[in-house]
Amino acid sequence: MSGAAGSRDRLRRMLVEAGSALLAVALLIWSLLPIYNMFLIALDPEEGEVEFTGNLWTPEPSLQSFVEVVTQDARYLETFWQQFGNSVIIGVATTILTVAIGSLASFAVSNLRLGKGRLLTNTALLSYAIPASFLIVPYYRIVHVYGLADNLLAVIAAQVTFATPFAILILQLYGWLIPAALDDAARVDGASPLQIYLRIYLPVMVPALAVVAVYALLLAWNDYLYQAVLLLPRHSTVAMVQGNLFADTDAEWNAMMAAGIIYALPPILLLLALRRHVAASLAMVSAGV
Repeated sequence: MSGAAGSRDRLRRMLVEAGSALLAVALLIWSLLPIYNMFLIALDPEEGEVEFTGNLWTPEPSLQSFVEVVTQDARYLETFWQQFGNSVIIGVATTILTVAIGSLASFAVSNLRLGKGRLLTNTALLSYAIPASFLIVPYYRIVHVYGLADNLLAVIAAQVTFATPFAILILQLYGWLIPAALDDAARVDGASPLQIYLRIYLPVMVPALAVVAVYALLLAWNDYLYQAVLLLPRHSTVAMVQGNLFADTDAEWNAMMAAGIIYALPPILLLLALRRHVAASLAMVSAGV
């Protein structure tokens, strides 16, 4: 009986593993298919006509669309590097401010033992109950009242506002896994709260800060609504220009897809640079859970 039960268990495990592998392959194909299609269109010299033919590969692949993007020769991309620079300014500023505000807030709540600190941070999470698209109208009004219309600072402020509650939550969850004896020992040695924050809290929280940085950059990098509503064409970003594809019946799809691929590189590079810290953060949180 035990041998038969063991055989059934092994068979069940094999079926589960095989099913999991098939599901993983299906999800991988589903996730990579749009990216592959972007490359397929970008390599098509006929302005992206290949996507309408059903071919799995363009007959005559060419890098000409990438050259047109880099040299700013394609339609809508005459000021591509200025658009790219605006996107970088928004993304980098959002990342830095989110990391700074989130780390200071979580440090104050966790390490300074504020009485109502956790209530304040939990209340901030309620902002996610309202879709960001619903807030664009009142935010648009606020921006004009304070004279920030057509200003990159308006978009940066919006993205930092949306990213900070999640950042505080992540940093708090990670901070709970760190022994409180570190702070207590520093206080006994006479360290001030600022010294504890700079010399103990930040170095120990590097893995969680990496996760927050990646999240904040992706949030700002993928935004279209707030940039399109708050900025005029002279301050266009790459995301705004890509939106012109849906209003143009004869868009240069290959050049626009090439621009999209180039635009996707900074978040990928940041994730690759911080992958060790991100993996460490996920492993520590999983072990704590």
